[in-house]
Amino acid sequence: MSPLDHASPVNSTLEEALADAHARYGAARPQSAAIHAKAREYMPGGNTRSVLFYTPFPTAMARGEAARLWDVDGREYTDLLGEYTAGLFGHSEKRILDAVKAALDNGINLASVGEREGQLAAILCARFPSLDLVRFTNSGTEANMMALAAARGFTGLSDVMVARGGYHGGVMTFASEKNAVNVPLPLHFMDYNDPEGAAAAIRALKGKLGAVLVEPMLGSGGCIPASRAFLAALRDACTETGALLIFDEVMSSRHSEGGLQKLHGITPDLTTLGKYMAGGMSFGAFGGRADIMGVFDGHKPGTLPHAGTFNNNVWSMAAGCVAMGEIFKGEAVTALHARGEALRTALNEACAGVPMQFTGIGSMMCVHFRTGEITRPYKAEPAEEKLRELFFFDMLEAGFYLARRGMAALSLPVSDADCARFTAAVREFVALRKGLMAG
Repeated sequence: MSPLDHASPVNSTLEEALADAHARYGAARPQSAAIHAKAREYMPGGNTRSVLFYTPFPTAMARGEAARLWDVDGREYTDLLGEYTAGLFGHSEKRILDAVKAALDNGINLASVGEREGQLAAILCARFPSLDLVRFTNSGTEANMMALAAARGFTGLSDVMVARGGYHGGVMTFASEKNAVNVPLPLHFMDYNDPEGAAAAIRALKGKLGAVLVEPMLGSGGCIPASRAFLAALRDACTETGALLIFDEVMSSRHSEGGLQKLHGITPDLTTLGKYMAGGMSFGAFGGRADIMGVFDGHKPGTLPHAGTFNNNVWSMAAGCVAMGEIFKGEAVTALHARGEALRTALNEACAGVPMQFTGIGSMMCVHFRTGEITRPYKAEPAEEKLRELFFFDMLEAGFYLARRGMAALSLPVSDADCARFTAAVREFVALRKGLMAG
């Protein structure tokens, strides 16, 4: 029997289908419900990471192995979320676990420099075209904040331009232009994948604009790739005006050994990195041209401070050297990219004839419930949001763990067989729900 055989009938309304999905979800996860109820006594919303919140309550996971997860109610899932791209190596890569254990055996917090940070820096500088020098942080959010500090300190210009719909961390999220949690920067906005408009906006701010921060592929904005023309226009306009171009490759760096900047042959002034690079440990990095990064060189007078207790923590440095120096290189990079490309092609073939598609590059993809080419972020219609939610719950029932927003990020242990089973589940979803999509 198919996992979706108990789903609501095809002639139900979208609201009825969602209500039925919620009911089946809740009935199957009493332990997750109890954990959520207890956590709400001490935590607003019952959790501490907004992206993991959804109603009626989030599934609580108990353990993971390779590309598998088990929740506290004993249900098993194929993990296609990959910790929002940070879980590239799966849940039990022995080489990373051994590196972390060995590092911890030698002491946890040493309050000193160590040999591994220089080794990891050398690995990253050798891989990414823009990196002459690099420094580490605890997250991609911090990396973006420090890259902006470097750009503004180096240029002496305060203003920053970002793309509408972009995401650069928990305090720089631009689904809307005003957000109370964002850092109070003097911001300007451009439309994603609008080469002429973005270039004109940059040129109009010459002498005022210190940095242009952009994702070469939108991550949380829906896995929408930037066109090469768009990135080239930004590069030319920044070179002309003196603003520094920053590529946020926290997510997109996985798409080649040197990120999307290497694939496109467009080199930014600064790059930010993070997510998977420390093998699943907390990590961020920012780097770029030597003259720009020199604003943090302690050998020089008047340089900028860059603090962070755990910037060079022993477990992230040790795991990063193994993850980036031994595992994720060469054939491993190209094979993962090819597997993702093949999966997205198969998924879009399964969606033929209905308003549903998957965008992305390589091992990152996201579902959208509309037709036509998607080149920039958009405000989803209420029906689209409901279909996305229904897809999420139907995939959970089918045994696949994705982001609530419909994003998938493959990890190295995900197999061709896993991809085939996911494609079959999507095909079944289309067959079952196509009447709701037409409505």
